[in-house]
Amino acid sequence: MYLSHFGLSEAPYRITPHTDFFFAGANRGATLEALLYAITHDEGIVKVTGEVGSGKTMLCRVLIERLPPEVETVYLANPSLARDEIVLAILDDLKLPATGQRPNLLLRALQDHLIELYAAGKRVVLLIDEAHAMPAETLEEIRLLSNLESNRHKLLQIALFGQQELDEHLLTPRMRPLRERVTHSFRLEPLVHADVGQYLMFRLRQASYKGPDLFDRDAIKLIAQVSEGLTRRINILADKALLSAYMEGEHGITRKHALAAINDSEFAPLQKRHAFRPLSLGGWWTRAGYWAAGLAAAALLVGGGMLAGARMRQSDSAAAKPATAIAVQPTSSAALSSAPSSSQSARSLPATTAQSQAATSATPSAPQPMPMPIPRYTASVVTPSAGSDRPPQTAASAPPNSIAGGLRETASPPRPAPNRPVQRTPAQATEPFEPGTDPARDTTPGQSLSEQRH
Repeated sequence: MYLSHFGLSEAPYRITPHTDFFFAGANRGATLEALLYAITHDEGIVKVTGEVGSGKTMLCRVLIERLPPEVETVYLANPSLARDEIVLAILDDLKLPATGQRPNLLLRALQDHLIELYAAGKRVVLLIDEAHAMPAETLEEIRLLSNLESNRHKLLQIALFGQQELDEHLLTPRMRPLRERVTHSFRLEPLVHADVGQYLMFRLRQASYKGPDLFDRDAIKLIAQVSEGLTRRINILADKALLSAYMEGEHGITRKHALAAINDSEFAPLQKRHAFRPLSLGGWWTRAGYWAAGLAAAALLVGGGMLAGARMRQSDSAAAKPATAIAVQPTSSAALSSAPSSSQSARSLPATTAQSQAATSATPSAPQPMPMPIPRYTASVVTPSAGSDRPPQTAASAPPNSIAGGLRETASPPRPAPNRPVQRTPAQATEPFEPGTDPARDTTPGQSLSEQRH
C-alpha cells in the first residue's frame, strides 16, 4: 500500500524469514560463520538459543543457503514428534522408503544410507528448529543418532535451534548425556539501541529505498525501547509506523508515528531469565574467595566491636574506682601532740580523705578499696637549757624522706597514749587552753621526754 509513496520495491519489514533481509550486524554474522565452521569440521552437536523473535529461524534458513553443495540438509520445522517418528521424518526428507518396517530396521537403513553418502564425499546435516518443543524421549533419540559415526568422522551433523527453554531441558539430570555431547553453544542477543537504527535502514536499502534516513532519533528510540531489541517486534512496529506516515501524507517517520504504532500493538515485557552458563573451575574458586573474604570481614567487624566494648567497660570501671592515695597535709607538731587518742586522730584527717570516703560510699556498685593504715607521726619538744635565749624547738628525728620536716613515720603499729591527766596550775585552769600558744603548757610536768614520746 505504501510502497510507491516511499519508493520501495517490496515490503521491507515482513516477519517471514526472507534471507535477503538477513542483518549481519550485532553478533548475527559471527554466529553464522561459527556455525559454518562447526558443521563442516565434524564438531558434533551444535546448539543455538535465543528469545522469541530474536531471528533464530532466519539464521537457520541462511545457514542452509550458505552451506557447501556437498552438504545435504535435513530440516525439521516441527520437531514435536514421538521417538519412533523422528527417524521416519529423517528418512522421508532423504527420499528413502520407510513403510512397514520395525524401528531397528529403519535405523539400520538410515545408517547404511549415511555410509553411502560419506563414501561419495557428501555429508548430512540435521537442522531442528524449535527444538525446545521436542519431548524428552525424542531428545534422547537425537543423542543416539549422534552415535552414527565412522572411525574418524561423524556421519550425521546435528544443529539445534530453540528458545531458552531448551537450556532448561538440558539442565535436567536425564539430559546430562545429551548436554555433554554439545560441543558449541551460541546465543542470539537482542539488538541494542545503536543496532536498531542500522537494522531499520538496512532493510529499507534492501527494499530499494534511495532517500535519506526515514526514521528520526525519537522514533528509533521509542521503537528500540518497546521492542526490547527483538527483530520481530521491530519489524511489526516499523511497518505500522510507515503505514501511519502514509495515511498522513508524510515522508518521514517521527515520534507521533512511532507512538501510533506502539498504541496499535500489544507487547508484554520480557521475563528476564538466566541462561545456562556453567562456571569453570576458576569461576567456582573465585566465588569461594568472595565468600571467604566476606566471612573474614564479618569476623573482623565482630571482633573489633567486642574488643572496643571490653576496653570501654575497663575504662568505665577504672573511672568509677576512687583514688587510693591519701594526701597528707603538713600539720603542726603541737596539734599532733594534743591528739593522743585514736578518735581524735580520725577527726584530724585531711579533707581530701573525707571526700574520697564520701564518694566511695555514694557509689555502691563500684568495688570498695581495701582500707590502708594511716601512718602515725610523733614529735618531741626539746627544752632549752638554763641561760639559753632560744625558744623550745621540736626535735626532728624523722628520716629525710618524711612528709613533714618534724614528723617521723613509725614502723611499729600505733599504740594509744597512756590515759594520764594533765596537771595544770590554778591560774592555767581558768584560762582557755589553745594548743601551740604556749610551749611550756603543751608538756606535762614530771614526765620525761621518752614518756611523752610514747
